[in-house]
Amino acid sequence: MTQPSEPDFLAIINERGSGALDKKMGIKIIEASPQRLVGTMPVEGNTQPFGLLHGGANVVLAESLGSVGTHLHAGPTRKIVGVDVNATHHKSATSGIVTGVATAISLGKTMCCYDVVITNEQGQRTCTARITCLILAER
Repeated sequence: MTQPSEPDFLAIINERGSGALDKKMGIKIIEASPQRLVGTMPVEGNTQPFGLLHGGANVVLAESLGSVGTHLHAGPTRKIVGVDVNATHHKSATSGIVTGVATAISLGKTMCCYDVVITNEQGQRTCTARITCLILAER
């Protein structure tokens, strides 16, 4: 008996396309499943006036990964919304790219939660975030 194969989640994301903010920020999702997502974002173009990666940019990366993961879990006909996001900034980044790894904490029928660890090119943690998304009822 053959096992059903898991969908190609990265292909699903690429077919759907990314949102306008993700494009502006240069976010690229490079690995995807409902349980784990990996995305990158350049520091350049996403800095605050002192040349450091803007803390809000970290939050955008975290929310993008968690939202996409929730959508993959919920299915293509469901809409999702972020209901809580928080971030702790540990170390500044001034160049290169940062990588976010979102790991599912909980994948439920109506709510999903992800832990997101963002690191610089040296593998140093720059930010820890958590995103919770609500899966809306179908209409």
